Amino acid sequence: MSDQKVCLTIAGLDPSGGAGVIADIKTFSAFGCFAAAAVSSVTFQNTTGVFGSVNQDAASIRGQVTAVMDDLPAAAVKTGMLPTREVIEETAELMKRYSVSRLVVDPVVRSTSGYDLIDQHALQALIEKLFPLSLVVTPNLPEAERITGSRIRSQTELENAAKAILSMGPANVLMKGGHGIERGGKARDLLFSADGSVDVFEADMIDTTATHGTGCTLAAAITANLALGRDLAQSVSIAKEFVTEAIRTSKGHGRGHSPINIPSSAK
Repeated sequence: MSDQKVCLTIAGLDPSGGAGVIADIKTFSAFGCFAAAAVSSVTFQNTTGVFGSVNQDAASIRGQVTAVMDDLPAAAVKTGMLPTREVIEETAELMKRYSVSRLVVDPVVRSTSGYDLIDQHALQALIEKLFPLSLVVTPNLPEAERITGSRIRSQTELENAAKAILSMGPANVLMKGGHGIERGGKARDLLFSADGSVDVFEADMIDTTATHGTGCTLAAAITANLALGRDLAQSVSIAKEFVTEAIRTSKGHGRGHSPINIPSSAK
């Protein structure tokens, strides 16, 4: 029996390879984990935008996840784009069935180009069904604004949004920076815990449009490190360093927001 840790992602397929399950698989592998994936939606996208999608149904998610989990029990699970209420409800039931304790929920609700990936009914199901099962939820600011229904333009508003999301049930929420609130040339992520503690993770702000897949990769890197037995704060710290370097070394693929450079192995 292999001692290699299995990580499962349940997310959308980006055929251009920069985000979604392909980015997750690359990231899991970089940390030495065995990657498994259940595809929730086949999207039509590239570096310039998202042009449409064909969503899977609950039966497809159930079939994919049970096939993996019955044979290759995952040490940690990450969710990304979950496009419909029925897919979210099925995912939540599966997480309970398999007693998944290391669940990272990346609430992918809107693309970088402004394409809404889930409707309001699905968003409500994500909040009600999946947030309470998660070890950590990882919204960026536009996602946090849609989840809370509030504008975030200051540090105080960010903290209030984090508290609002924590009240929805997750054990922790990682509020991702890089959207203009920070000062001093730093990209600052803040990890808020239900016990009231706050951990701050900083990196130099990089002036670039090479940001395609950053959220997916960060959440996947956190998932991989949790699977390897690290605690959440350590996992976030390692993941942030990993993504910062991947942004810095982007190869500039495509005509839009280039994918970041996910290495074949983490340093």
